[in-house]
Formats: sequence, C-alpha cells, structure tokens
Amino acid sequence: MAKLKKKVALIFGITGQDGSYLAELLLSKNYIIHGVKRRSSSANTERIDHLFDSVNFDNKNIFIHYGDISDGTSTLNIINKIKPNEIYNLAAQSHVRVSFDIPEYTADITALGALRILEAIRILNLKKTKYYQASSSEMYGLVKNKNSLNELTPFHPRSIYGVSKVFAYHTAVHYREAYGIFASNGILFNHESPRRGPTFVTKKIVQGLTRIQKGIQKKLTLGNLYAIRDWGHAKDYAVSMWKILQHKKPDDWVIATNKENTVKSFVNSVAKKLSISIKWKGKGLKEKGIDINSGKIIVDIDKKHFRPSEVDFLKGNYSKAKRYLKWKPSISTGELIDDMIEEELSKFD
Repeated sequence: MAKLKKKVALIFGITGQDGSYLAELLLSKNYIIHGVKRRSSSANTERIDHLFDSVNFDNKNIFIHYGDISDGTSTLNIINKIKPNEIYNLAAQSHVRVSFDIPEYTADITALGALRILEAIRILNLKKTKYYQASSSEMYGLVKNKNSLNELTPFHPRSIYGVSKVFAYHTAVHYREAYGIFASNGILFNHESPRRGPTFVTKKIVQGLTRIQKGIQKKLTLGNLYAIRDWGHAKDYAVSMWKILQHKKPDDWVIATNKENTVKSFVNSVAKKLSISIKWKGKGLKEKGIDINSGKIIVDIDKKHFRPSEVDFLKGNYSKAKRYLKWKPSISTGELIDDMIEEELSKFD
C-alpha cells in the first residue's frame, strides 16, 4: 500500500500565541510545518522553542523561514518554494490600542499583508492551496444591537486595526469569488492563554494581580473596566482554524464562546482565585479597587489606557461553526484563568 503523503502547512505568524498552538496541533496531525518569522536582534521564538527539542514532536517536520508580509517578493518566493496545501495568515500588528499610534504600519501588515499572500497564490496558480485568514471580532466595532454577533452582522470598525482586518476579510472573499481560491475567514473573538503577550489586558491582569499577591507589585492600572468581551482559550481556537480549512467549501465563520464578561468581572475572577478580596469605590476615572485585607489601592484607572473610540460590546454566536464544523469551545473562562494563573505562579517556583 502506498504511503500517504504528509500535508504541508505554511504559517505566517508562527511565533505568536495562535501560531504556536496551531503548530502544535498540526504536528500532532502529522503535518510538515513551515513557519515565517521576521528577522530581529532577539530570537522571539520562546513560544515555539519546545517544538524543536521535545520528545512529543518530530522536529524534522518543522522549519522556520525568515520573511515579512510587508515584502511581497519574499512572500511570493517562500510560497513558491514550499507550495503548501494550507496557508494560515496569523501575522498582524495585533494590538488594537497601538494601532491608533502606528496606523500606517498596522495597515501595511494587517491589511496589505493579506493581499500580498493572496496575490502570490493567484500569480503562482496554486489551485489546490487553501488559505485561512485570521479575521477579528474588532471588525464589528460599534454594535447597535447588544445581541450575539454572527456572520451576517454588519461591520463598523473603531480602530485602524479593525479597519485593516475588514480589508483583509473582504480581500479573502474577493479572491475566493473572483479567482476561485479556497479562501476562508475565521472571525475569532477574544482568545487568551498563558502565551498571551504582556500588553494584552487579560495577561496584564493575571500577571499584575499575581505579582501584587507576591508583594513585588503595588498596583495594577487599567482602562475601560466596563468593556464587554467574549473570552475563549487560544488552544480551542487553533482547532477551529484547522477545521475551517478541512470544510468542503471555503466560507466565513464566527468562532466564539457566546458568553460575556466585563474587564472588571475578569479582574474579580482572577483576584478571587488568588485569594485577594477587592472592594470597588468611586466612578469613572476615579474608580479604585481596594484590597479589603490591607486597605490599599491595588487597581486604578488611567485615561491613557482608553482608546480614542471604544468598542463596548463583543459577544459572538458560533452556532454555524457548531453545526457545520462540529466545533465548540471546550475550555471555560474559569479554566482559562486557572491556566494563566498557574503559568504566572510557576515563575516563582
């Protein structure tokens, strides 16, 4: 019997949170993985280093290439060299607040980067290559109806990050309709993990409160406590990415938990698990979180952490993915928080 040929996947953004979980998943499914990372003075590979020396993974099946989706030539050359079965575009300037400060760079990477990859697929006539675009709940932006958002909900982005993701989303749809490319969008709502970067609010909360509990940080400073978000685990969402490209037809999919939490409720949940009792006083910028045991202010608000245009509500309806992809979240918000706290506490062992 002929030996089945391994599938080949190319991941742009492999060194990020999502890229690392996706690489783990695909290696477990016997893929050959090629990842693209930007060359820099620091290695920036800590999220995937274990894949090269772990007994759980065959490191002969993963390869890293230097490249940048701001460079169309190098992007095309990498794709032409590998000719993958599947391309996952997870690369982006992914910090929403930062996109207000560096709008041109954000658009170049997040919007035009997707265009460069899809154009390379078209030019190279890779008819059998499937493309996954990491779209974002930030595309919805200003939500008028506070119901769960789905694939038919209109977009009204409120940041250059969101605007750039809308461009990339419609670019994928366009290349699907105009050129017959298997291009699918995963509209992922907020997804976190121990591998989340320290500037993202969930990581900042878990890291800050853990350090406060250990006596090495005095205070946690946040922005909008009342923003409502739908938080899932990045490990679950990596599974959805793979399932999206295994579907028989290209399409667009909301990936979420259909559960809502405010930033403030996330703070309270983390604090409770760390045996910190918080009492809240004041309103607006003067609201404070006070440690009941010590009487000290351990959470305060700074307007610099607010966005010029806020997104107040994001909760996703994943019923389409549940029905057709047989996907649903398996890790609760509480379990996500446990996972993140455990990783932070391990730093003190």
